[in-house]
Amino acid sequence: MPREDVALVTVKGFLDVDTATELHHHLANQMHHGRQHLLLDLSEVPFMDSSGINIILNAYKETRQVGGSIGLIDPAPAVQRILDLTGVSLTVPSYKTVQDALDDTGDALSRP
Repeated sequence: MPREDVALVTVKGFLDVDTATELHHHLANQMHHGRQHLLLDLSEVPFMDSSGINIILNAYKETRQVGGSIGLIDPAPAVQRILDLTGVSLTVPSYKTVQDALDDTGDALSRP
């Protein structure tokens, strides 16, 4: 990552009740170390249940509290469908590439 305040987290496999706690701890650790902008690469996540949705929404809330952000990188079609159906995609932006997300994060930081 080109910036110390950004963490790129690559998630692989199912994001469900069995894996959500581990992801939550990892994201909390990143924030504890000063990374207030979280980018989650979901391109290799074929399935996500409500546990994954909750992790994303909690991370959104926590990053906003410290002036940060969260973005999702290239969610798989099935995951994007869940994000759309639950309305998460209206709150948490998705990007095709990491660079797109970094560009948008940089733009947000430069706004008054």
